[in-house]
Amino acid sequence: MKKLKVDHVSKSFQNENGEDVKALSDVTLEVEEGEFICILGPSGCGKTTLLRIIAGLEKPTGGDVLVDGEPVDGPTPRLGMIFQDYSLYPWRRVLDNIAFGLEIAGVEKATRAATARKYLELVGLKDFADAFPYELSGGMRQRVAVARALAIEPAVVLMDEPFGALDAQTRNAMQRELLDIWEKTKKTVLFVTHSVDEAVFLADRIVVLTTRPGRIREVVDVNEPRPRDRTCDGCAALRRYVLGLIDEGRPDR
Repeated sequence: MKKLKVDHVSKSFQNENGEDVKALSDVTLEVEEGEFICILGPSGCGKTTLLRIIAGLEKPTGGDVLVDGEPVDGPTPRLGMIFQDYSLYPWRRVLDNIAFGLEIAGVEKATRAATARKYLELVGLKDFADAFPYELSGGMRQRVAVARALAIEPAVVLMDEPFGALDAQTRNAMQRELLDIWEKTKKTVLFVTHSVDEAVFLADRIVVLTTRPGRIREVVDVNEPRPRDRTCDGCAALRRYVLGLIDEGRPDR
């Protein structure tokens, strides 16, 4: 059984003029347990819409999403979502932010505190349990968001351009740290990004979408061994190939 199955998913909506807009068309994808999948495509191709449908935050117009064979029909702790803007509660200390999902689930206080501390240590922030989000750097806040998503023990972690707001140096460091966390937890990850370099560095497979309505243009295997050297010939060739796929699908080509 596949860990995640996106089965012929389509999405349409009406714009402010009452016109029908088709965002996604017949997207089918199967993901194995422990895979790291990156989703790429031209701006406006429906990457975030697809991720929100998988998360149960939006309903598809057609098709289904299944996790461990069970349909996703709304938000569920089986799916952990990490956004670009961190979405931390500024009035809650770091440890309480991480424990929030467990609190909502009714987990008793001692257990959720112990679990939150476990994941705080995993992301390298054990000395910041009592800090408030405003006291942390952008990279540190995003690590708290990762810990919060992992604390609910989701089957799949969904990440929507989580490093997009970071400077290049911090972004590269966060990519390395994310891979370290992924290798320790063996979680299944779907990661939306605009960066081809990021996708080649992180992914086992890269899903390239077409322009709207988003369809899967190609799924590209990344066979370069980890840890990857961004400057290696194989990574450079993959970047050129994926950029070519994206450029070929643009409407002005």
